[in-house]
Amino acid sequence: MAKQQSHIKDKNEVKNEYPKMYKVIMHNDDFTTMEFVVEVLRTVFRKDESQAEQLMMKVHKEGQAVVGVYTLDMAITKRDKAMRMAREQEFPFRMTVEPEEESI
Repeated sequence: MAKQQSHIKDKNEVKNEYPKMYKVIMHNDDFTTMEFVVEVLRTVFRKDESQAEQLMMKVHKEGQAVVGVYTLDMAITKRDKAMRMAREQEFPFRMTVEPEEESI
């Protein structure tokens, strides 16, 4: 008599999967002040003064910079909070969220 194969997974076969991560990208414009960008980086993205100034200069010189990598919900929340702050100050500030490339 032939043995029947079971399709039940052994508990040891379960893989832990990490959530997909997303980059928050800050884009340069000619109107948003450098001081405002530093304030956003300090308050929303929890950068210290030095990190905030370095990132602000990278955005200014290169046109954009990744300011953090988070799960999708956290990335959107941080982007939206920064965008609300910009609207309150009437800046044309822009941030985007993109999937992080997976490392193999």
